[in-house]
This record gives sequence, C-alpha cells and structure tokens, in this order.
Amino acid sequence: MIGFLRHELFIRHLAGYNHVESPARVEAILARIKKSPVASSLSFIEAEPAKIEWLERVHDPKYVKGILALEIDEPVVLDWGDTVATRVTPAAARHAAGAGVQAARLVLDGKISSAFCCVRPPGHHAERNRAMGFCIFNNIAVAAAHLVEGEGLKRVAIVDWDVHHGNGTENMFIEDDRVLYISIHQYPHYPGTGSAGTIGAGKGTGYTVNLPMASGAGDREYLAAFRNRIIPALDDFMPEFILISAGFDAHGDDPLSGMVLTTSAFRTMTLLLKASAEKHCGGRIVSMLEGGYDIHALADSVETHVAALAT
Repeated sequence: MIGFLRHELFIRHLAGYNHVESPARVEAILARIKKSPVASSLSFIEAEPAKIEWLERVHDPKYVKGILALEIDEPVVLDWGDTVATRVTPAAARHAAGAGVQAARLVLDGKISSAFCCVRPPGHHAERNRAMGFCIFNNIAVAAAHLVEGEGLKRVAIVDWDVHHGNGTENMFIEDDRVLYISIHQYPHYPGTGSAGTIGAGKGTGYTVNLPMASGAGDREYLAAFRNRIIPALDDFMPEFILISAGFDAHGDDPLSGMVLTTSAFRTMTLLLKASAEKHCGGRIVSMLEGGYDIHALADSVETHVAALAT
C-alpha cells in the first residue's frame, strides 16, 4: 500500500487573503484522489505533529519556539509579503513537518511501501532561522535529518523538482556528505539561488547537484536531465532512502512558472526515481508536496505521481 498523509489543518491554514498558496490546492488534490482508481491502492493516514527535537535538528531552537508560540488574531507577515501566518499556521506547519518523519518511519517499518504527504505549508525555502517563500518549517529537511540522525541511515537522497530552487534544504545539508541534494529548477528565478557551480562545501563537496534550466524548458529537457544526470548521481551515491520535494509548479499551466512540463512528465520522473529506489534501497520513497498553483494542473499531476508510485 502507498501511504497518503493528510490532515484537516492543511486545509484550514490560510497563507493570507487571496494568496496563491491556498487551501484550494489541497482540496483539489483530495477531491481528485478520492475519485481516482488509485484510491484503492492508498492507505489514508492522518499526519502527526513533529516533535520539537525533530524540528531543532534543522532549525534554530529560538526560531522553532517563536513560531510555535505565535498567538495570531490577524495575519502576521513572516517574510517580505508572501509568507503569512494566520491562526492555525503554527499547528499546520508542525503537522506538515511531522508528516515526512511519520511516513519515513512507516516505510522503514514495512507498514507501507512508499508515501505521498499532501501537506501545507510547503517547506523547501525555509531556512534554519527564517520563514521564506510560503514555507515555515523545512518539511523535507526535517525528514532527511531524522533518517540520518534518528534512524542511523548513512545515505539519504533528496530530489527536488519544484520549479523554484530549494535554498533552505540546500543550505541545511551543504556540508553534509550523508545527504545528497539534487535540484532541477528554473534559473534565474526565485529565490535566486541554485547555480550549477554550487556543489556543496567542506565534506559535503560533491553532494549538492544543481541543474538550472532556462525558462521554456519542457519534457524533453527535464527527462534528459533525469536520465543523464539525476539517475547517474543516484547510482553513484547508492541511497538508502529517497525523498522527493514534489512541487508541481513546473507544469506548463502554472502561473508562477516559465516551464512547460506536461502532466505525463511527472509520471515519467516518478517512475525513474521509483526504479532507482528499487535498485538501491528496497523501493523506499517518500514524497512531500511543495509548489503547484494551478489547481487543475496540480490535481492532475499529483494523481499521476501517486499512480506512478503505486504502479
């Protein structure tokens, strides 16, 4: 069975009035999945909140305490004007960060074969002590840190195909040779990071792989990068677990993207990573929702992605 982690807080979280990162994203995904043939292959699981110690592996304790202590009557701007907290945001963010650890543990225990975490707020822009780009806690980083620190894995790979570079995730593992971070993203684009020359630092040198793509790139360019760069990098690393920062905003219909991926590209990318996971780590994959802001394209893409995991 494929785990599908969800929580009502992910719908109740508001990122601000008329914000593109809205509850409609998760509502559209859930409505589609419930009607999809893939639903029979899923185990629907309520996400649990992250423990404080999990959050503090990647975030400054003062930052964690400050977010969780927020008492909000009116929307609070956390970064620039695009990252906003409202009343349920601290609880939603804590559950979003907890979902990845929960899913990874269920996979390691053999209770599910892989998982998709349908979470909000997203996470890959969140820095150690800063909310950024709609993100509060870095959900995928919390999961990766738990796998290496809490479960003792020596090699965890993160593949980030969100159209925006995951600056927060990169920075958290930039000097860590236990975590391979691979990002394929539009460049130049928000947040301005992710050049091909950034390859890690210290003992983490070589364990960051950035694949910047020019605006207008589509299925051909992405799939070539997967086959020629991403899969070979995974073969060299031989991960014990694969995590996916699954943003679907590189879709051609997305309002925040200059890319032109079709829905079928997400199926192929998923199948390629699934084959890599089966080769190296018993099929262990957990993916976590990041971006994707056209709700119809998002629902289509998530259904396709989850169906590919279940194939």
